[in-house]
Amino acid sequence: MRATCIRCRAALPPVSPICVTDVTFDEHVLASPVPVLLDVWAPWCVPCRGLTPALDEIAVALAGRVRVARLNVDQNPAVAARLCVVGIPTLVLFRQGREVDRMIGTRSKEEMLRRLAALESPAP
Repeated sequence: MRATCIRCRAALPPVSPICVTDVTFDEHVLASPVPVLLDVWAPWCVPCRGLTPALDEIAVALAGRVRVARLNVDQNPAVAARLCVVGIPTLVLFRQGREVDRMIGTRSKEEMLRRLAALESPAP
């Protein structure tokens, strides 16, 4: 499935979740002009790896409207601590630089999309 521009319907380049680090977190997540679904994960975590296909699909389906980002807790402990992550996988939803929702443990693609739909509406 290829993402298309919602304005002109032109095909967008292939989209995948972006990797964020302790250094790039503020720029790519907190300063994002669109809502962000942050996947806090580790490579050794089997449930985390199980979420990858759904997150890839969501990144394509919502390209331009929602940013999907991934944070490896083993390599980026500062942001994980700052977010008070106590278990993985953890999915944190941000809007306008603020955490607005959090899901701990595995979730279905449908549930993630449902929770993201609430973020796409204009902020109060």
